Amino acid sequence: MSKENTVAHFDQAKHVIVVGAGIGGLTVALGLAKQGFHVRIFEQTSALSEVGAGLQLSPNAMKVLREFGIKDRLESHAFTPQKACIRDYHSGRYYLEAPLGKHIEQRYGAPYWHIHRADLHKELVQACYSAGVEIELDHKVLGYREDHKNATVLLENSTEHADIVIGADGIHSKMRELMLGVQAPIFTGQVAWRGTVPAAAIKGTMIEPNATVWAGPNKHLVTYYLRGGEWVNFIAVEERAEWRSESWREAGDVEELRSKFVGWHPEVTSVLEACDETFLWALNGRPTLPKWHDERLVLLGDACHPMLPFMAQGAAMAIEDAFVLVTTLTKYPFKDAFEKYESVRKPRATAVQRQSRDNAALYHMHGGWEGRLKLKALGVASKYFSRIIESKLDNIYGHDVTTLAL
Repeated sequence: MSKENTVAHFDQAKHVIVVGAGIGGLTVALGLAKQGFHVRIFEQTSALSEVGAGLQLSPNAMKVLREFGIKDRLESHAFTPQKACIRDYHSGRYYLEAPLGKHIEQRYGAPYWHIHRADLHKELVQACYSAGVEIELDHKVLGYREDHKNATVLLENSTEHADIVIGADGIHSKMRELMLGVQAPIFTGQVAWRGTVPAAAIKGTMIEPNATVWAGPNKHLVTYYLRGGEWVNFIAVEERAEWRSESWREAGDVEELRSKFVGWHPEVTSVLEACDETFLWALNGRPTLPKWHDERLVLLGDACHPMLPFMAQGAAMAIEDAFVLVTTLTKYPFKDAFEKYESVRKPRATAVQRQSRDNAALYHMHGGWEGRLKLKALGVASKYFSRIIESKLDNIYGHDVTTLAL
């Protein structure tokens, strides 16, 4: 994407406010700035930082980051997993093994990387500053209004105007609330524990260089390396009847976490034994929104389609959103751009949300022995019908928003 592609409609949305300096907000701000838009980000926190946890950047996300000039910045931070695996929580048996590494890059034209969320966030921030994006911290949004001339964002200490506003402020989005009214999040009956552990601190076993899902009764745990193999990231998901905490994220009790996985495979227990800090939060969902945009306000990422982590596509979907929104705003008047963006992204995001929900039942062996049979059948299919498995991944990893005819 180059500035030469910008068309005459461009001057109808010169000034953009992005609410939220997370991965989605930074990515869309960077893309717009590279196209010559004047972009300001307003973030409610007082510091630009991210939680200490990893994420998986699949080829569909990497193609956008490459297009926006971020891929080379990230390479020194990344770890390339060799396989994607589903293993039995106790025996370690492999239900599924799918090649990643060079195979995935050759198949989809981009790598599959593990990266620390803070490293991706830092590089996006630096790229935004270099592109001329203004980032304002400690700015909490109180209100929003629009008229035929501009959009107005009411902050605690100021009132700001722009041609359009992008709400990239996460699952608890204030911008969504201002547009559509208050909606209570829907607790999915699952909570997630996250943490990172120095690889050198793990004793008694070797953690394989893969993206591994450890599937067990009513819970699962994912392990993978970060930062060139210096750290091991984990996310442990368990089913609970309720969640009473007011915080979206709170410090977890490491001893309680370990007690949840007693008797699991040594690769799991050794990681948790080496852990000295974890964070715990509820996995919440939202009903499908009736719309993603108003006259001058449009939503992006978790603000409009929160993802459960069972396809590792939350960040990737926000990154895809960003590219499509940047491209449509470059090609069309913003009202048409918003319509085009939603029509392209909503079916895709909804389908990935559905696949993520379906994986929860698979990973947690719902149905007891029947659940184990499903996992075994998946393993057989992956061994003898690899094309069927790859065709499912093609829908996720093979999707390339940078080549869409928008």
